[in-house]
Amino acid sequence: MNYHLLLKTIWYSKNLNGKFTKILESPIRIIPGLNLSVSRLTGIIKRPGLLTTPFLISKAKNCTEVGVGPIHAGIIEPGHFRFICNGEQVLHLEIQLGYQHRGIEQLFLEKKKLLQRTTLAENISGDSVAGHTTAFVNLWESLCNYKPGVYLQLSRTLAMELERVAVHTGDLSAMCTDVAYQLGSAVYGRLRTPVINFFQKWCGNRLAKGLIRAGKTNFPFTSELGLELTMLFNEFETDFNSMSEELFELSSALARFEKTGVITNDQASAVGTVGMSARMSGISRDIRFSHPHDFYTELNHRPIIKNHGDVYSRAQIRKEEIRQSIAYIRRLIKNGPAETGKAEQLSSPQPNSFTIALVEGWRGEICHCAVTDEKGELIHYKIKDPSFHNWLALALAVRNNEISDFPICNKSFDLSYCGHDL
Repeated sequence: MNYHLLLKTIWYSKNLNGKFTKILESPIRIIPGLNLSVSRLTGIIKRPGLLTTPFLISKAKNCTEVGVGPIHAGIIEPGHFRFICNGEQVLHLEIQLGYQHRGIEQLFLEKKKLLQRTTLAENISGDSVAGHTTAFVNLWESLCNYKPGVYLQLSRTLAMELERVAVHTGDLSAMCTDVAYQLGSAVYGRLRTPVINFFQKWCGNRLAKGLIRAGKTNFPFTSELGLELTMLFNEFETDFNSMSEELFELSSALARFEKTGVITNDQASAVGTVGMSARMSGISRDIRFSHPHDFYTELNHRPIIKNHGDVYSRAQIRKEEIRQSIAYIRRLIKNGPAETGKAEQLSSPQPNSFTIALVEGWRGEICHCAVTDEKGELIHYKIKDPSFHNWLALALAVRNNEISDFPICNKSFDLSYCGHDL
């Protein structure tokens, strides 16, 4: 009988007393083999069949394998990258995810209170709080046959555009870091701070947790907040435009951005990329345009499209979407209703229903789906983060690039590990 060798790597830390504590355990890896015996000392176990898919292996003598992760050099999420390289050139990248799996879709069924489910939505992906929470409350209100008022629609749209500005600005900072442009890293990083601090003043949390609720808002967007936000962006735009002019004319940065990490239109279409990962390659894919929701029905949104599919295109989209979002925010502040409306008591979810909610998060299309039984109880909940579509695009983007270009390619996509793993 054929068996396989299953290897599980375990990392330990050793304290001053000489005792070992387990700090991390990798997923099981499988190496094909014959009649392998059990060894308690090495942790090798004997099982028939495969539990996971082995990495692609190259037998070419001039190729090497380079493993990166799951622990990375920074405060970021875990994921493993396995490169096959010919010298410095990347021939193939295989991405292993799953380290962040929490069973969050099952938790939506197990948790019965609306507040618990809303809190779950806020924690699907920590940098997309406004996007995922808006998707959830829109879905829940639809299940309850409730139409939110103009004020709720405006505040949710405002939160999503603020989140877009904050994250895009932070990403430009990180991209400058990856090409060793410290001035850009510092300035964009500083510009992000007042935007997330505004969330703190609005709702008490810099990531917008607690702000968006079904049928109500606990933190009205007042005229005083509108005035403060207007003043914030008056200062923001001056420094942002000046810094962007410097960055996008800097030859050393452009040399790293242009023609690096290219995804063609055909590749993007084939793997089904969404959001910026589609728009960078000439694909007009934007929920704000195709399926406008909340106050986007009044904004007449037009997607920003680039055609080269490289790091430079992804940086350009961020720059232009920041300016576009600021213009939208100014319109929302100027034309928004003054009244906050009263909190509504939502009815129970409709029985035997299937509901879908789509929103355009800063990464791209966010989709939440729910199915109820004859009693109106959730029996199935499905979440689709934009990263689910886009991780394969990153693997394609680094092919035939130098391995030293992987950090800037990775950051230019800025995908979510936990959004994929759920």
